[in-house]
Amino acid sequence: MATPAEVEARLIGLSREYDDAYQNLATADEHYLVRKSELEIAMAKSRMKYAGLSSPTGKNYTVGEREDNALIENAEEHTALAYAEATVKALKENAKRIQLQVDIARSVAALIRSEMHQ
Repeated sequence: MATPAEVEARLIGLSREYDDAYQNLATADEHYLVRKSELEIAMAKSRMKYAGLSSPTGKNYTVGEREDNALIENAEEHTALAYAEATVKALKENAKRIQLQVDIARSVAALIRSEMHQ
């Protein structure tokens, strides 16, 4: 069984880890929002470019074709956004994992206290 000092040290460590996790999450979330904005602007510019152009068949591009062309032109930005989103999700899960560890450590601390008072 862990000692009260070990549990306290673990809780302090988890507290620091939790703070770091949320700082990393805030940074990643900001990065995600910037990437999302960049992609939305690039997509709009690409769609506008294709709105005034004719396809190789001589007809105007359909809405779907303009969307597809815009996505192809902005594939790197789209991939960067997907990566940023995945990073945010992973960091959120990490914060939940740390919170669960804190809850477990608190339960262990309560168990130790109850055993010490018996």
